[in-house]
Amino acid sequence: MSTLLHLDASARRTSISRELSAAFAESWRAENLEGDYLYRDLAANPVPFIDEAWTELCDAVLAIGNTDLDRLPELVRTPAQAEAWAIVAPLLGEMLAADVILIGTPMYNYSIPASLKAWLDQVTFPRMSLGHRRFIVMTARGGAYSPGAPKAAYDYQERYLRDFFAGHYAVHDTVFVNAELANSRQDPLMAKLRGEHDASYAAAIESARNLAKEY
Repeated sequence: MSTLLHLDASARRTSISRELSAAFAESWRAENLEGDYLYRDLAANPVPFIDEAWTELCDAVLAIGNTDLDRLPELVRTPAQAEAWAIVAPLLGEMLAADVILIGTPMYNYSIPASLKAWLDQVTFPRMSLGHRRFIVMTARGGAYSPGAPKAAYDYQERYLRDFFAGHYAVHDTVFVNAELANSRQDPLMAKLRGEHDASYAAAIESARNLAKEY
């Protein structure tokens, strides 16, 4: 039986990245009727930023040279560290319970929302490996950042997440589905690009639904 952890990070209650991640989740649940589904809205219920006590736990992991995630609670030594661990434990538990981690995220200022970065910081410790787990990322971008686009070099959203999952979790096959030119819906200066956005959005929705059937 498979488990899907679904995260949304958009500050908008109705957003393109939420629509894409919902399309994947709906299709996945239809294909995995007995699977478990976990959902966390990182914008509506923000994860706290890491604090000094969290860094102490991180230092303890480095000191013993062993990132056995099941033994992390044994490293707690102080009340402040216990409070930090109380935040980490449910978040890390959800991630470790999942076979597939689905992330819906917009591009903010060429990168990811602070809400998503806060979650990543809380659940990441040195030399982790997530083994069989796979990340699927559904994104919305105001402009065009795909290879060959004038602003492709400014894409610190996909590049950052791909490098993060490979470097920290040893997950090298993260899949991205991107809907581009979203600002053409609001920006008069981009109105002429609305057709390209509509095509990108439609292709992304279809890809999200089809991709879910593979997981």
